[in-house]
Amino acid sequence: MTNIASPDIIYTKVDEAPQLASVSLLPVIQSFASAAGVSVGVKDISLAGRIVAAFPDKLDSDQYQPDDLAELGELVKMPNANVIKLPNISASVPQLLAAIKELQEKGYTIPDYPAEPTDDLQKSIRSRFDAIKGSAVNPILREGNSDRRAAAAVKNYAMSNPHYMGKWAPDSKTIVSTMSGNDFFSNEKSVTLSAEQAGDARVELVATDGSITVLKDVVTYSAGTIVDATFMSARALDSFLAEQVKTTKAAGILFSIHLKATMMKVSDPIIFGHAVEVFYRDVFEKLVQVANPITGLGCDAEQRLVI
Repeated sequence: MTNIASPDIIYTKVDEAPQLASVSLLPVIQSFASAAGVSVGVKDISLAGRIVAAFPDKLDSDQYQPDDLAELGELVKMPNANVIKLPNISASVPQLLAAIKELQEKGYTIPDYPAEPTDDLQKSIRSRFDAIKGSAVNPILREGNSDRRAAAAVKNYAMSNPHYMGKWAPDSKTIVSTMSGNDFFSNEKSVTLSAEQAGDARVELVATDGSITVLKDVVTYSAGTIVDATFMSARALDSFLAEQVKTTKAAGILFSIHLKATMMKVSDPIIFGHAVEVFYRDVFEKLVQVANPITGLGCDAEQRLVI
């Protein structure tokens, strides 16, 4: 399509199945919009597009692609921007590796993903890739559209017309359980920084052997900033999961785990790994001789999951 410098409507190019639907719908939108004199442009926020934009120094001029996601991140902060139905775009490590391989095969000199960086260069490359992983799109595009409070009229209507949930059978075997302690909720601490507390800080991971890994070297906090942190005990998590598996088996009901913590792109996969390992404990004890093969952490009983 013709490149439009400042379109009235920006249509985002995404990945896989959503992209198939997007490509099919785009010409229809363009046709209707053109009749009204409305221009429609396209910005590439797909995983491949984000990878290419992250390594402009590695590419030929004809392969260069601007950082469309960063541009949209600035656009959504403008009062006249109206964002409609943001796509939920995420990227796991396997998806990232597959996209890198495909780009390399097409002649893009994208570096390999360093799973275990050994020098500053590899750490820098890993940092660029890590910014692309997980739900990298939503927090940027939703920055200008983060107020999810319901309007007063909607609230009043809901209170006057409560939704009927239907009959709850008294013989239902459904059990809903949550951790009673040593989880993210119970361990959360927040502090509003005073003028004396403001300044530079860094984020560290202190291992059980006392070794310290600096996760973020310099973070600057101003007075009035709310700093929040929490952790979950892996031992408490495994114990809770084992008890729930035992309870549901005894009751003859389905064991289901629901993980929902906004933007926890690191912790959620690890928690799910613990759930799989606990559920199939007999299999792992018989066939696997390494610690925590699903989580990849190799953690002991004192391991903590930190956010």
